[in-house]
Amino acid sequence: MALLPELMSYLEGLSEPHILFDKQYRILAANQAYRRQFSPAHSVVGRTCYEVSHHFHVPCDQAGESCPLARARESGQRERVVHLHHTPRGEEYVNIELVPLVDAGGEQAFYVEKMQALPMAHGRPVAKGLIGRSHAFQSMLELVARVAPSMAAVILLGESGTGKELVAQALHDASDRAQKPFVVVDCASIPESLFESELFGHERGAFTGANFARGGLVEAASGGTLFLDEAGDIPLTMQVKLLRLLESGTYRRVGSTDLRHADIRVVSATHRDLPGMVAGGSFREDLYYRLATFPIHLPALRERRDDIPLLSAALLTRINPKRKLAISPDAAAFLQQQPFSGNVRELRNLLERASILCDGDTLEPAHLSQSVRAGVSVSPGPTTPAPSQPLRAAEIDAFKQLVQSHTGTRAALARSLGISTRSLYRKLKELGMS
Repeated sequence: MALLPELMSYLEGLSEPHILFDKQYRILAANQAYRRQFSPAHSVVGRTCYEVSHHFHVPCDQAGESCPLARARESGQRERVVHLHHTPRGEEYVNIELVPLVDAGGEQAFYVEKMQALPMAHGRPVAKGLIGRSHAFQSMLELVARVAPSMAAVILLGESGTGKELVAQALHDASDRAQKPFVVVDCASIPESLFESELFGHERGAFTGANFARGGLVEAASGGTLFLDEAGDIPLTMQVKLLRLLESGTYRRVGSTDLRHADIRVVSATHRDLPGMVAGGSFREDLYYRLATFPIHLPALRERRDDIPLLSAALLTRINPKRKLAISPDAAAFLQQQPFSGNVRELRNLLERASILCDGDTLEPAHLSQSVRAGVSVSPGPTTPAPSQPLRAAEIDAFKQLVQSHTGTRAALARSLGISTRSLYRKLKELGMS
């Protein structure tokens, strides 16, 4: 314990929140930055770190969480994890870096833990930012937090509708470039003939209609982040020029011979199979490796079903901030059983339709069932399904619950479901219900 006073003095002088604890997880000291941000009303000294941060009765690794202390004991070196941490404002995501300190005998004696708030992600419904609590979400967030401060090129991979632009914005917001521009290049919507001019700009007279000089999106992103959305749609003729930009940090405006320097960090995203495109010759291998320095997979919604109630509450607030619309437990369960091939984008569309169909202040399975039927299917086959098309399993369960709990007339039940009485009878017959 002879080192403790010196350690406490050192920690107190640090500007970031730090705590010091022993091998039994007991907090021995918390500096002023920690006290101000995480425990303004109560002292944490003498309590265990897992009880303070998670309200657990056992260490994190015994409660299904990753424990940096347990990992440090195994590795013998510093460890980093992302945790939901209890604060006076509720649970907030923090990036934790733990350093083991060894005694004269080379044994780990104390642990210093630095905490950095991650305001771009939340474990509760909020108006902006990334939202989730599932393991798949936290694994993705840990990669985002780790790579954000660097200049490494990041590529976001995953299905359409998983929120790639939100994650790209989070990477920007957590970087040293957060106060500079975040510029989106929608690669899929720019005609090939205009791609170079849009990206690099042009000089006056460079082509017909170029009546004045104009900077491009690379120039607009100076000092900040350039986000190449749907990078798989970059024309092959432009890929070599983009590669030159990434390798040398220089480019030329269309119609100019002068080299310009680009101070940008590049983040890209795609739902396409870029390695397959490389093999097929439609995407340059060298550009792919330049863009994919640090790949991050965004989980599909079906991989994080536990987040659906949380996401739904947040999306309803974003859809109509002035309306306080809740989701019943049965409706939340109904949503968790949907396939959501369109991921979060499809969930948002479904909720927006359901909110229009709901006259009250709570979404019920009936509103969601009607919203599902009103949706546009992207699967092969007719775009307008026949009224007698079999219901999906989740919809069948919700439908049976509504029929069994309904006490009014068949006509009233049909109206509440948004279907005709004839369609109602047909569905009852299909399900063998009288």
